[in-house]
Amino acid sequence: MKPLLQVQNLSKYYGDRCACDRITFDLYPSQVLGIIGESGSGKSTLLNGIAGQLPIDEGELTYCDRANTSINLRTLPEPQRRRLMKTEWGFVQQNPRDGLRMRVTAGANIGERLLDVGQRHYGNIRAEAIDWLREVEIPQARIDDLPSTFSGGMQQRLQLARILVMRPRLVLMDEPTGGLDVSVQARLLDLMRSLVRTLHLSVILVTHDIGVVRLLADRLMVMQNGQVVESGLTDQVLDDPQHPYTQQLVNATLVP
Repeated sequence: MKPLLQVQNLSKYYGDRCACDRITFDLYPSQVLGIIGESGSGKSTLLNGIAGQLPIDEGELTYCDRANTSINLRTLPEPQRRRLMKTEWGFVQQNPRDGLRMRVTAGANIGERLLDVGQRHYGNIRAEAIDWLREVEIPQARIDDLPSTFSGGMQQRLQLARILVMRPRLVLMDEPTGGLDVSVQARLLDLMRSLVRTLHLSVILVTHDIGVVRLLADRLMVMQNGQVVESGLTDQVLDDPQHPYTQQLVNATLVP
């Protein structure tokens, strides 16, 4: 099977500090890759470099698009990259306010993405927006409300609907449960797990929370000081960690 995304020797520097040091991995269709590490480990820099939100200094990024064409993301013109992010990729921000248009209604947030992928019939757009609100457990009656009137958990669910309505082939998630209450996190995680499996999503998930990757990720990379120190199947890495840093992370979550 051909990888959906190939990352080869990706490096990013901030002055003399190497935030990402020759990161290499393949992501396959319908696979969820978790990337875990403490703050400053380089995981968010890596994710933003892949998304094109940060320029990378070295390495190659190759993506296989819907037409089965291999695209060199480093040389892709900016208009085409923006188009890719609207039609084939989604980015779930830690703060959902950064991923939503706060001055338009919930329905319009979803409808705009349907316009991006070619839908033009208002009635069909509104009907699909209602379906997606139901899918992410937001009452249909809130379709004409502004996201600013929603709770944090509901805003995150709306951001998921805004992204998933276009049936993306790759979803990048940056601490999607960060800042939410434990009960809200649990509900959101259950929803995310269901959507990932039902829609056969390919996902790169960045988090500091081992519980999140254990629930969602098929494979896991552990980052420390810009380097991948351990990788493998999620259960294998977490149940039998080999690197001292991974052992430290796992043991920290086991302390009551």
